Amino acid sequence: MSVIPFLLYVIVTSITPGPNNIMAMAIANKYGFKRSLNFVYGVATGFLLLMLLCSYFTFSLYSYIPKIKFAMSILGSLYMLYLSFKIMKSALHKNDKDDKDNNDGRWNSFFSGMMLQFINFKVILYGITAISSFIIPFYTSHISLILFSFFLAFVGLAATSCWAVFGALFQKFLFKYEKHFNIFMGILLIYSAISLHL
Repeated sequence: MSVIPFLLYVIVTSITPGPNNIMAMAIANKYGFKRSLNFVYGVATGFLLLMLLCSYFTFSLYSYIPKIKFAMSILGSLYMLYLSFKIMKSALHKNDKDDKDNNDGRWNSFFSGMMLQFINFKVILYGITAISSFIIPFYTSHISLILFSFFLAFVGLAATSCWAVFGALFQKFLFKYEKHFNIFMGILLIYSAISLHL
């Protein structure tokens, strides 16, 4: 396994803006970090369940259709390239106070954080890409799939927690340097995509 490209992909995809991170930041900004933890733990739990599902779904595909490995690595690379350009062009939505006031309360719970994962297209593609491109070509035992699922979920928890801290403390700083941050993350993701085929 190419460890550095794998870690870059996992960290960049987890730490860049997405539904989990934006919601965690908005909730922590409104209610404080401690009160956002139910949502953050819900995200981590849902993330773990989804990574386990992605692991076994991808493992089943590889077991029954061995020729799909090459196609999955190409699709994974293309998705990473697409995601890198989306990240470099993306902008955080500036605080829309009315929208925040109307929506954060109902989202600030363990259950909503967990269920968000099952409608979060970014997380589903993230799991399938990480597992099909970096893990299953090298590790196929049940214990490996479970441990990697826990690792991916842990990184997701760390990233969402960071955004909650940003929401509680540093939101203005994050907005100020958002473009530079996104460009740097996008370049790291392009490197990960290219290194899969070197």
